[in-house]
Amino acid sequence: MKSAYELAMERLEKASGPTKKLTEEQRAAIADIEKVYEAKIAELKLSHEARLQGAATQEEFDALQAELAEKIRGFEERRDHEKEAIWNAD
Repeated sequence: MKSAYELAMERLEKASGPTKKLTEEQRAAIADIEKVYEAKIAELKLSHEARLQGAATQEEFDALQAELAEKIRGFEERRDHEKEAIWNAD
């Protein structure tokens, strides 16, 4: 099964021509990064779930939702940065 990253790279290659190929080690490293950050995001969502359910007001709920979204965005940015570093490594 191909990762979302590999599928995106295939679409990019079709649209703009050949791209750099990853080694098996690089692919494995990127897959590991994906797994780590998927787990971190899942853990974050679980930890926020109880807080969201305990929100007393709509404003508090909205603030918690915004906080969760910002933390997820931070994880996604770090994940993408790590993947890019592997992609650009020679």
